[in-house]
Amino acid sequence: MIARLWHGRVPLSRKEAYRAFLNARAIPDYRGTPGNRAVFILEREEGGVAHFTTLTFWEDFEAIRRFAGEPVETAKYYPEDRDFLLEFEPAVAHWEVVGQAGPSVP
Repeated sequence: MIARLWHGRVPLSRKEAYRAFLNARAIPDYRGTPGNRAVFILEREEGGVAHFTTLTFWEDFEAIRRFAGEPVETAKYYPEDRDFLLEFEPAVAHWEVVGQAGPSVP
């Protein structure tokens, strides 16, 4: 299993709207891709902005390619992200899941 992490920053004034966008648009897109195992959206405030980290779990890199295309390290953005994000980080990080404790990711 592969974990994929993306990070973005939004102004605090847009935090709640971006959270709603992620839940309404991004999460269904992730979950609708064959091979997606789970999606978690993490949020915290720091330095006067809201940081969002998307942590997704995938069966393999082929599943990630179905979602993100090539190269798989390139971040995928939605047109609506222009209304929220302070910048567009070009890459994501992938991690191979090599251990787990607690409830399993579906």
